[in-house]
Amino acid sequence: MIRAKKSLGQHYLTDRNIARKIVSGLKAKGIKIVLEVGPGLGALTQFLVEESRFKTYFIEADRESVRYLIRNFPESEDEIIHADFLKFDIRKRFDEPVALIGNLPYNISGQIFFKILENRNIIREVVCMIQKEVADRIRSGPGTKAYGILSVLLKAYYNIEYLFTVSEKVFIPVPKVKSAVIRLVRNETEKLPCNEELFFRLVRAGFNQRRKTLRNSLKTILLNLELDHEFMKQRPEQLQVEQFIELTRVVEGKF
Repeated sequence: MIRAKKSLGQHYLTDRNIARKIVSGLKAKGIKIVLEVGPGLGALTQFLVEESRFKTYFIEADRESVRYLIRNFPESEDEIIHADFLKFDIRKRFDEPVALIGNLPYNISGQIFFKILENRNIIREVVCMIQKEVADRIRSGPGTKAYGILSVLLKAYYNIEYLFTVSEKVFIPVPKVKSAVIRLVRNETEKLPCNEELFFRLVRAGFNQRRKTLRNSLKTILLNLELDHEFMKQRPEQLQVEQFIELTRVVEGKF
C-alpha cells in the first residue's frame, strides 16, 4: 500500500459512494475532454474510466502514484500524464474545451484556482473536493469575513455551486478538517468590460490590506493619482464583482 505523502498534501479518499457522487457532479455539457488533477490511488479514476460521455486524462506529479495508476488502469496508460499541474501547459496539450475534476491537495488548492483562472477560456467546468473552509470562502458574498480575492475573481468568470460536505472520516490519513465538493461552470462572460489585468491587480491589492479603505490599499497602484469615487471610501469586502469592474474602468480612464 502506498503511503500518503504529507509534503504533497495527500489524503486518500476511501469511500466509493462519495467518489461516485463526485464524478456524477460533472455536467460536461459540450465537453469531450476531462482532466483529473491528482488522481493518487484512483478513487475517482475508477469511475471516470467507465464514462463514455468524454475522454479522460489523468495528471499526477507523484511518480509512485503514476506507477500505481498504470498498474491498475493499464487501458488508460496513454492518458496518464506524469507532470505537476501547476507547471502543465493546458493550452499546448488541448485545443478544445476541458473540464477539470479532482480531490485537490489542501496545501496548493489556492494555486490551482489561480491556474484555472489563467486558463479560464479553455477550462469550462471544474468539479473538485477541497477544504470546506476554502469552499466557503469561494462561495461567500460581500460583507462577510470569508469574502476575498478568490471569491471575486472566480465569480467574475464562473457560476459557483456548493454540492455537498464530506466528513474527515472517509480519508486516509484522516485530515483535521472537513471537506466540500463544489462545481464551477464557466459563465457567459468571455471577457470583462474592463482591463482584465488591471482588474486582477486591483482585487489582489485591495484584499491584501482588507482592513483599509480602497483609497489606502490601492496606493501602490494609483501612485499619486487622486481618485474621487465613492468606492474609494469603502473596504474591499463591501464591493460586489460588478463594482470592482466599475472601479477598474474608472481607474483605467484616469490612466
